[in-house]
Amino acid sequence: MSKWGMVYLMLNGIRVVDFSRYLPGPYATQRLADMGAEVIKVEPPKTGDPARSVGDHLNGTGLVYLANNRNKKSVSINLKEPAGREIAFQLASKADVVIEGFRPGVADALGIGYKSLKQIRPNLVYCSLTGYGQTGPLRNLGGHDLNYMALSGVLSQLRDQEGRPVQPGIQFADLIGGIAACEAILASLVKKQMTGEGSYLDISITDAMIGMMTGHVMIQQVTGKGSGVPQLGGSIISYFIYETKDNRFVSLGALEKKFWENFCRAVGREDWIADHFSPAAENNQTFLDIKALFKTRTFAEWSQFSLEVDCCMAPVLDTGEMIQHPHVCEKELVSNIQSNEWGTMFQTATSAGGFGVWQLKSVDTAPPPVLSQHNREVFQEVLNASPEQVEEWERRGII
Repeated sequence: MSKWGMVYLMLNGIRVVDFSRYLPGPYATQRLADMGAEVIKVEPPKTGDPARSVGDHLNGTGLVYLANNRNKKSVSINLKEPAGREIAFQLASKADVVIEGFRPGVADALGIGYKSLKQIRPNLVYCSLTGYGQTGPLRNLGGHDLNYMALSGVLSQLRDQEGRPVQPGIQFADLIGGIAACEAILASLVKKQMTGEGSYLDISITDAMIGMMTGHVMIQQVTGKGSGVPQLGGSIISYFIYETKDNRFVSLGALEKKFWENFCRAVGREDWIADHFSPAAENNQTFLDIKALFKTRTFAEWSQFSLEVDCCMAPVLDTGEMIQHPHVCEKELVSNIQSNEWGTMFQTATSAGGFGVWQLKSVDTAPPPVLSQHNREVFQEVLNASPEQVEEWERRGII
């Protein structure tokens, strides 16, 4: 059993009913599940969460689904059927937290909106997680991660040498939106504990990304420049990404004087110390010399250098290399889950999981659930349905 093969249940006793799909909502509820919440994932019968079928697969199931749904229970409910909507309402009314990612008005139309549920569950924490929020001119438009990054101004900060925006290989907006939702839910649970009151949370992924632009907005206002802190954007020699002999890359972040001095002395160039904040420009001879220096050693050599010299240096690792890095291995930040359906699956620990701190209670980490795996367990235990009733719902295609 790995260190984080045990889940630390800081949210033990909290029940979450999750109507969300794809990535942002499931990532938010996985973080809650990693902290011990009982997360009941509601999916359409037969097809399930669309993330089960998109992208690359493992034994027939989408990797995006497998990566973001551990420690959850899966039930299927046909929300197109009136009887299914009633079951969904009854299930949600037994929850401490409900999260949904439908377009504005859809949850209400399905009978599982906040206004309906709070009538019988006034202390409910209800989170609507959408691209543009419940209000504003874009509220009814569809969107995806790339759109939210573009509109928020974040995408404009990621440019190649020709100034073109770079399409990221990681879904920053979806994941940050999930973190924002998780954060708001946790704050609302604290409020509920202190006051007994519930909350309605309107979380916009785009708004969460715009919230990250606070420094850029201030700098734009004062200087007219919209690219953030100049010294952190590749404009100085001591905070730059350098290419190695074997065409790999290393990050140098020696902003503080002591770290820059450590670097210069370690490479035998104390004459560079005075050029600490000089420009990373082709007319700067020190910059040209440093680029040439990095090209004299391999990626592996500079990686070893970064461990031996305290100068804020780190290699630019790919995913496979990150998994093997000593920091990751010693802290077991990437571990594996065994599943009968999918075999061994590597998973990363969410920071919210609190692996290794303040253990209150622990259980084995559970693999992502098979579609409808917990129908009988949840409907019988939570809704007090009889086995015969559950069988009847299944026969009629309601669940």
